[in-house]
Amino acid sequence: MTAARLSEANSLAEWLSYLEGLHPMAIDMGLARVQAVQQQMALVPTCPVITVAGTNGKGSVCAMLSKILSLAGYKVGTYTSPHLLYYNERIAINGQPAADHDIVASFAQIEAARGDVSLSYFEFGTLAAVHHFMQSAVDVMVLEVGLGGRLDAVNIFEPTASAVVTIGIDHQAYLGDTREAIALEKAGVYRAAVPAFCADPQPPHTLLEHAAQIGAPLQLIGRDFGYALQAEGQQWSWQGANGIRKNALPIPALRGKYQLANASLVIALLEALKPQLPVSLNDIKRGLLEVEWPARFQVLPGRPVVVLDVAHNPHAALVFKSCLDQMAYHPVTHAVLGMMQDKDVAGVLDIVADRIDVWHVAAPQLPRALPAAQLAELILQRAPRARVVQYESVEKAYRAACESAAEADRILVFGSFFTVSEVLQARG
Repeated sequence: MTAARLSEANSLAEWLSYLEGLHPMAIDMGLARVQAVQQQMALVPTCPVITVAGTNGKGSVCAMLSKILSLAGYKVGTYTSPHLLYYNERIAINGQPAADHDIVASFAQIEAARGDVSLSYFEFGTLAAVHHFMQSAVDVMVLEVGLGGRLDAVNIFEPTASAVVTIGIDHQAYLGDTREAIALEKAGVYRAAVPAFCADPQPPHTLLEHAAQIGAPLQLIGRDFGYALQAEGQQWSWQGANGIRKNALPIPALRGKYQLANASLVIALLEALKPQLPVSLNDIKRGLLEVEWPARFQVLPGRPVVVLDVAHNPHAALVFKSCLDQMAYHPVTHAVLGMMQDKDVAGVLDIVADRIDVWHVAAPQLPRALPAAQLAELILQRAPRARVVQYESVEKAYRAACESAAEADRILVFGSFFTVSEVLQARG
C-alpha cells in the first residue's frame, strides 16, 4: 500500500498499514524531517504543553496529570505510546480515545503537507496527535516521549514544563549503554527558563549538568519536592518548594509504592503550572483516587489472581518484583512471558526468576519477538528446577496457565506491551 498515497476515504486500518511501510526504519532518531513537516503545517500549540520523558513511569504520570486536569474542568489532550489494543488509545481527549475519522483526517493533512519528506510511523502519529488536539482546541497537552527525549519527535513542541520520571538502562542501541548517557538524552526535553523536574532519586550528573548549562530551573525529588506517608500508610503528604505542603492525600489508585514518587512529581508539575492551569486540592485527591492506567501492575478480578504488567527492562522488573512481594501468599506462581530480542532479557530474568514456579513462554506475533525456545533456555539457566513450557502463541500460553493454575494461585503476564496486548485480546 506504499505505491499510492491515501486520503480521508481510506480506513484507519489502511492508513496504519500504509504508515508501517512508509519509512525504511521503524526508529529513526532525529528531528529535521518531522520538524520540516511541523513547520509546513504551522503546528505550534498555543496552550500549555507538558512533556514527560523517562525509562519507566511516563504513562502513569501522564494518566494522573490528565485525570486531575480534566476533573478541574480543562480539556486535556494526552498522547501516549504504545497502545495495548487499539491505536486510538494513543490520542485521547479527557481520557476518551480519538475516533477513527478524526485520526484519519489528521493523517490526511500530514500526508498532503509532507511532500517528499519521509516520516516514520511514530513521527506521523506524533504530528497527528498534536494536529487533532489543536483542531479540538484543547486547553492543555500532555505529551509522552516515545524514546529518549532529545531526538524524539515529541521534542519538536516547546514545553511549558518538562519532566524526566526515571532513568534506567533501555534502548541502548539508540540512547547509550550507561545511565549517564541515557540521562543526557532524556534531559534534552529541558529548556532554558522553563520549569524542569526529575523524579529519579539518583539522577546522573549528566542530567544535572545539562540543566545547569542551559539554564533550566530543575527541581529534584528528595531535594525540592517529595512525599511522606501518614496515618499508618493510608494517606500521604506532599512537600514542595517554599514550604508548600499538601496533607491527607489518598494513596493513588495505581498499585505500587513507587506510584507515590510519580504522584509527587505530578503535584510538583501542577504547582509550577498553577498560574496557567490552577487546580484545587479536591481535584488532586479525586484524580489520584480515580486514575486508571491499564497493565501497570493491574490485578484483574476473579480467581486465580491475574496480574498484568508491561515490565520489559530491569528497572521495571525491580518495581514489578517489589509489587509482587507486597501481595498476599499464593501457593504457586505461574508466569506468561514473551519478550523482545532487543531487550535485556537476561537482566529481567535475573531479577524475577526466583519468584516464579511455572513458566508459560511464547513469542508475541511480531518479527523482533524472542523465540520461545531461546527464552526457555535463558530461564532454565537461572532456574534449573523450574517448570518451563513453550507454546506456539501467547494466547495458548495464557489459556494453559489458566487451566493449570489452582484457584489460590496467581498468574503473572509480563515482558512486553505486545504480550499483555495478546492476552487482553484472548480474554475478549
